Order: sequence, then C-alpha cells, then structure tokens
Amino acid sequence: MLNSIKTAVVAGATAVLMAGTAMANPYAEYEGTTLIVNFPAHPHYDAVMQILPEFTKETGIEVEVDQLPYLKMRERQTLELAQDEGEYDLIAYVVFSKADYVYADQLENLAKYFMNPKLANPAYDSSDLIDGYVYNIGFAGGDKGYLQGATGSLFGIPYGSETSVLGYRKDIFEKHGLAVPETYDEMLEIACKIPELEPGMGGLSSRAASGHHASHAFLLHLAPLGGRVFDEQWNPIVNNEAGVKAANALKKIVDCGPEGATNFGFGEALGAFLNGDTAMFLDTTVVAGQIDNPDKSQVVGKVGWALHPMGTRRGSQTGGFGIGIPSNAENKEAAFLLMQWLTSKQGDKLVALAGGNPSRFSTHEDADVNAKFPHMATFGEALKHADPDWRPIIPVWGKINADLGTTLSKVLTEDLDIQTALDGVAERTKTVMEEAGYYTWN
Repeated sequence: MLNSIKTAVVAGATAVLMAGTAMANPYAEYEGTTLIVNFPAHPHYDAVMQILPEFTKETGIEVEVDQLPYLKMRERQTLELAQDEGEYDLIAYVVFSKADYVYADQLENLAKYFMNPKLANPAYDSSDLIDGYVYNIGFAGGDKGYLQGATGSLFGIPYGSETSVLGYRKDIFEKHGLAVPETYDEMLEIACKIPELEPGMGGLSSRAASGHHASHAFLLHLAPLGGRVFDEQWNPIVNNEAGVKAANALKKIVDCGPEGATNFGFGEALGAFLNGDTAMFLDTTVVAGQIDNPDKSQVVGKVGWALHPMGTRRGSQTGGFGIGIPSNAENKEAAFLLMQWLTSKQGDKLVALAGGNPSRFSTHEDADVNAKFPHMATFGEALKHADPDWRPIIPVWGKINADLGTTLSKVLTEDLDIQTALDGVAERTKTVMEEAGYYTWN
C-alpha cells in the first residue's frame, strides 16, 4: 500500500513537472502558425533567409517571405498597410518610411509586447542594441517628433541597419607612406594627392548623381562638420558656415575622384572602389561583404577600415532597415516572437555569421564573428558615434531632399556658387515647412 502511494506521488509530481515544462515554452501557443513577412532584396535579408529555418525548428512557427526590391517593397507596403486586414505580419521598412508609417498609425507601438511577460524574454537585453540605430530606425514621438526623448515610443527594431566607415586601399597607402586619415582635413588632402601619386586613380569614391545621391553625400559630411538641416525651431540652416563647408568637401572629393564621378550613384561609387579605380570609399558598412567577395571585387585582401573621419565632431550616418509589426497584421503576437528572436543576441550572432549586419554591440565584439569577419570590431567602434539625427526623418523630407540633391548637382557639374545654391534650398525649404504647418506655434 505504501509503495503504491509513493508511486502515485512520484507520478503526480512528474506530471506536474511535465505540465510546468510545457507551460514554460513561450512558443507552444503559436506552434503551427504561419507568418507572412515582407523583406527587401538586400544582402542582410539574404542572410536572414539562411537562419529562418532555425527559428521554425525552435518554435514551430512557419515563416513565408515575400522578398522584393526595396522600392517595390515600399509600393507594396503602401497598399497593404492601408487595408483593414493586411497580408503581412511583419515588415522590414527602410528608415525614411518610419515617419510616414507612424504618422498614418500603420505600425504597432511595441510597448505592450515588451510589457507582456508571456511574450517578452527577460534575457533580451535591449541596452545592448546599438542606440544610434534604435533611435534612428525605431523611435518616433520624442525629440523633433522622430527621435528618442521623454515622449518617444518604439515602433520598430533596427535590422539591416548601416553606418558609415572609411574603406581605404592598404597597398596604396603603404606604397606611398600615407597615414590613414583621422580628420576631414587629412582625408581631403589625401583624396587630392592620390591622383598625383597614382595617375588614373581617383582619391575617394562618392555618390554625386543628381537627386537623392548628391543629397546623401552632402549630408554624410554635414553632420561631422557640425551642421544640421534645421535648428530647434525648424528654421533651415543648411546654408550656414557648416553647410558651405560640407558642400565644399563634397565638391573637392568629386573633383579629385575617378572619371565620371559627377554621375555616380551608390552602385557606381562602389563599383569604382571594387574595380580598383579609387583609393578610398566613404559610405555604408553594407559593402564589406562585396569588397571581400572575389566574384565581385578586384581588391580582396587590399582594403582596410577606419572610422568616419573627425570633423568638429564624430558623426557617422545611420540608415538602412528596421522591422515592425503592421497595425493591420493578423498574427501580431507571433510576429513579435519572430522579431524578438531575430534581434536577440542569438539571432543577431547567427545573422552576422551568415553575412548580415549586426544590430548589437556584443555581436561586433564576439570572438567567433571577428574570427570570420575581422572588420566587425572597427565597425562596432564606429557605431559608438552613429548619429541618429544626421538627416531629418519627417513626412515632407522627400520633397526637400530632392530639391537639395538637384541643386547640389548643379554645384558639382555647373559650378553654381555654393552659398547661392544653399540659400536657394533654405528659402524653398522654409516654404515647404510653412505649408506643412511646422511654424503654427511660432
């Protein structure tokens, strides 16, 4: 009789333990769910495709991916997010879409998911996420309406984000005894010295084509040289001393660049560096994989990496992609679990080893990641200076950006006076901002 009681007690305890174990699986309730996600055709998301089977293996949640070129992705999202019931449970969005989507109430505020003890992993460690990326990609409603601050909220998490670093030809620098530039003055001096030392080679490859490419290149220099597009009252200050200095820097870079530099978009600027036609490249970290790929690059093993040079301050760019949950998604909680897993320490390391862009400081310091990709340590150091406000992310920015880029192209190709050009941009920008209501409270 006593043995029977003991057996029953043990069996009961085992059942309770098994039940507790089952309850401790945060994914059990969502096992068998199929999530439909929208990702861009982009090197980071190509790496994501490699790790998604691991998520399904761990969670039992299936993932179907609609992967599109990012401009087509934006068009599709614009249609889907406006529906009462959307097709997508999770989307990747390019940073300048944040303002439009949040303003239209099309992205979920993530607070309620991180507050839910059944969904939020206590080991997530949000403080390890790269803060410049988080503020740039994910926050809205805080300072200036699009940054962190006491009134800010989180609507997305950086995933496939980028900063700017300086790539340089180690062999060329060693051949001529050149020191890697640490300041803007040093970088500009070397940029124009290279064509003299290496006839036929440009100094620094940069975007410059009319429109958003020229604007991007200008803004890349504006922040570290101490400038901003607006002051705290939304008055355009792009035409102040710092703005003129940034435009002069861009013009000098283009004048000393490889042949055809005035027409370079991102692809052409990168191509010139990959082909060995230029000694330096100052732009996004996303290019590292291509530079080390012998199928695409003629400079494999010849490129070193350094921080974005110092102007009056450190200020590397922030951009790229984040992931968010549409307000009209069908499977929001399961989508949050996928979002959390992808951006966790485990998921971030997995995607980095697959060739993606890490979103955490710890991943950039990870021994396994650095053994495979030695440049990650330098990229991690650069990210300590990532500037979330290097360009304004406001609904009317597209119109202003186009005007800025078109005008700068005339500076680069027609020798339009820089001060005159920027004064014109500031005047037209003031009109756009006034029409949009930014001076209502002045």
